[in-house]
Amino acid sequence: MELLVMIRAVSMGFLLLCVSGLWFLPTEGAGRESFSRNSSSSSRPRSVNVGALFTYDSFIGRAAKPAFMAAIDDVNADQSILRRTKLNIVFHDSNCSGFVGTMGALQVMENKVVAAIGPQSSGIGHIISHVANELHVPLLSFAATDPTLSSLQFPYFLRTTQSDYFQMNAIADFVSYFRWREVVAIFVDDEYGRNGISVLGDALAKKRAKISYKAAFTPGADNSSITDVLASVNLMESRIFVVHVNPDSGLNIFSAAKSLGMMGSGYVWIATDWLLTALDSVETMDPKTMDLLQGVVAFRHYIPESNNKRRFKGRWKNLRSKESSGGADGFNSYAMYAYDTVWLVARALEVFFSDGNTVTFSSDPNLRKTNDSNIKLSALNVFNEGERFLQVIHEMNYTGLTGKIEFDSEKNRKNPAYDILNINSRGPQRVGYWSNHTGFSVEPPKTLYSKPPNTSAEHQRLNGIIWPGEVTKPPRGWVFPDNGEPLKIGVPDRVSYKNYVSKDNNSLGVKGYCIDIFEAAIQLLPYPVPRTYIVYGDGRRNPSYANLISEVAANNFDVAVGDVTIVTNRTKFVDFTQPFMESGLVVVAPVKGAKSSPWSFLKPFTVEMWAVTGAFFLFVGAIIWILEHRFNEEFRGPPRRQIITVFWFSFSTMFFSQRENTVSTLGRFVLLIWLFVVLIINSSYTASLTSILTVQQLTSRIEGMDSLIASNEPIGVQDGAFAYKYLVNELNIPPSRIISLKDEEEYLSALQLGPRAGGVAAIVDELPYIKALLSNSNCKFRTVGPEFTRTGWGFAFQRDSPLAVDMSTAILQLSEEGKLENIRKKWLTYSHECSVQIADTENYQITVQSFWGLFLICGIVWFIVLTLFCWKVIWQCQRLRTEEEGDEVRASEEASSSRSGRSLRAASFKDLIRVVDKRETEIKEMLKLKSSKKLKASQSSGETP
Repeated sequence: MELLVMIRAVSMGFLLLCVSGLWFLPTEGAGRESFSRNSSSSSRPRSVNVGALFTYDSFIGRAAKPAFMAAIDDVNADQSILRRTKLNIVFHDSNCSGFVGTMGALQVMENKVVAAIGPQSSGIGHIISHVANELHVPLLSFAATDPTLSSLQFPYFLRTTQSDYFQMNAIADFVSYFRWREVVAIFVDDEYGRNGISVLGDALAKKRAKISYKAAFTPGADNSSITDVLASVNLMESRIFVVHVNPDSGLNIFSAAKSLGMMGSGYVWIATDWLLTALDSVETMDPKTMDLLQGVVAFRHYIPESNNKRRFKGRWKNLRSKESSGGADGFNSYAMYAYDTVWLVARALEVFFSDGNTVTFSSDPNLRKTNDSNIKLSALNVFNEGERFLQVIHEMNYTGLTGKIEFDSEKNRKNPAYDILNINSRGPQRVGYWSNHTGFSVEPPKTLYSKPPNTSAEHQRLNGIIWPGEVTKPPRGWVFPDNGEPLKIGVPDRVSYKNYVSKDNNSLGVKGYCIDIFEAAIQLLPYPVPRTYIVYGDGRRNPSYANLISEVAANNFDVAVGDVTIVTNRTKFVDFTQPFMESGLVVVAPVKGAKSSPWSFLKPFTVEMWAVTGAFFLFVGAIIWILEHRFNEEFRGPPRRQIITVFWFSFSTMFFSQRENTVSTLGRFVLLIWLFVVLIINSSYTASLTSILTVQQLTSRIEGMDSLIASNEPIGVQDGAFAYKYLVNELNIPPSRIISLKDEEEYLSALQLGPRAGGVAAIVDELPYIKALLSNSNCKFRTVGPEFTRTGWGFAFQRDSPLAVDMSTAILQLSEEGKLENIRKKWLTYSHECSVQIADTENYQITVQSFWGLFLICGIVWFIVLTLFCWKVIWQCQRLRTEEEGDEVRASEEASSSRSGRSLRAASFKDLIRVVDKRETEIKEMLKLKSSKKLKASQSSGETP
């Protein structure tokens, strides 16, 4: 323990010496002046310092420094911004070192800066964000894209570029767009690389994809180390590579990939924004570099076109010439982000001062204890108004070179978007855009922001991409690994129903219906599949299919091929193909011939049908009586005779033997419709009775699954099948009632013995096996009840295996071409084709539902006819009543004027019955007599005057 303390003391002392030495490193300033502040709170300071920390000698640094200098000059020259206040910028070179960058940040903070711009390194950003929090100095990063640099942990950190969170979501959408399922991540092993790939993994998981392998290499790795990493990557199954590294050394990855033959057809390379940062920084594209990168897809921050952007690019050559003699190279998107960041600080300071705020600093009480140290941390001061200034920056909203500058609640730029470019011999070619507003589009996102957000799959669009190897068709995205291992196929070693799958001495080692389908599907794939069949089981009993699925899930097998049932629980661990055979659980039980019943003649109709038919017979008799009573003497007479006539007429129509004639028009119409209905009923009855008497009737004590559960008798299941767990877990049948049977012989023996002699009452198994069993038993048994589960057979692959999708497509193609049926006939043709299910007499019974249409038509016709008849009777009754009251009206004109409104009142019920009971001829005579009397009365009244 003492030795450990001594080692720590020596290490700490060495660290303090390094820090004290670096503390006095000179800093470089543009327009540097000593910071001064007017004592009056109402006046502005004559100068304000802003720090800038980045690596000078890097793609980003070479673009950022001229942009900073140009922004400072433009701000100080603009009289509308920071009037009477000069903006100074204090530079420090972090030199790609976390330690040097941290010390440089402390030196920058010593200059009483109101904001610090940078760093470009995400690793340094994590460290100095703690310093910014302590000193209340807003830290504005124009290049640190690490998504874990969040405002929750670092409240004073604000990113003026886009977070890699959005870029990784764009890449995940790109992978999903082409329906790839797995990618390999190649990244630099630092905060920038690790955290970005972590977010990519989360984004892919939302798209049901994943990172199958993470290949990391240390920062500054040499070509040999990179080659070793890529060699291991090339052994993986996936051919989708996402490269997330630093722009200064990233091109070495593609050089190593080219030497390993990994830039040809079948490969997909996706690069984050680092690649376009490197390429955009070079004024003239090297043809060798373009040839090296042929087919690569790269992302770049989307910056909308504008006049300001074009003018700034036009100034770039002069800006670079001030810094070096390198010409116009070095320009990339980070130059514009750096320029906008300076202007953001300047505009925020203008608002800050306009609101009456001042700039003051005070010593940090937490640093006073270090006064005795050589490090002099007490020289660092706290920006008293830093929180208010941060709030002003966060609320800024204006348009800069990089587009609209506005921040969300998490201090990220709003409306993130990216260019998608495809690199070919002519250089990077844009194939589309991505934004979190509309997803993929070929129109610039700026033109789509005015429309409602729409990221649905049918609206996603990209232009054509030329992939590595100059291939225009999207690659499959995976191959079989180059480690020499073929596909390991687990095959159940069955001891029963061997025509489905079994062990054999042929070249494959297995045979059967399922094997032929799998081989036929493999032949349809557009690529070779090396494979080997491995028999699973001891050959004495059927293996457990649940254990076989577990072997696939545990990576002991790549796929399980055989009569594997697709059930819900298994889909949680493996991926199944499209079913190649339908299946389902059924109940098989012994049957015997049913005895003929003396009441068989009643079976063609259900009880409801008999009742409704009888009621309609009585209704039609009553309606015919109503319609014929006034016309036909056969429907008149004493009440007893009329009731007998109604019943006789009703049921005699069943045989078309009614002796009574219909005279009225309405009665004949009703009888015509009814005879048509009777004809159909008689024909249906005859056909149903014939079927019931001629079809062999079989009965069983077990009527279906419900009666089997209630019987408490033993149930037989196939050894190793999923029926056992289904009965126990889903139907709650005690395991003591379930007997596992080895093969067909045990099936037949158990059924023949029955439950009392040590056998079973019924067997529960899948339909394909039952068809074979019934055929081999000469149809001595039948299924009872309906099929109570609907499943199918498929091939079980490991989760997210891309081969499962291709095999499903191949199985569908076999089905469409009729090859599945040919294979079925080859293996599953039986000598005795049995009717699988018991024919139930209820299937031949006729129900009311079969004739409700006819009965409805009859009801409507009867209603219309009765309505017409009643209207006629009421009209006649009303007319007779009016004629009787006519004399009274003429006798007293004064009384008639007061009762004229009641002259048309309806006849009383007795009058109505009297009219209905009279013959039609009598009614007509009465009306004719009344009419003649009325005519004579009118003539006599005309002669009297």
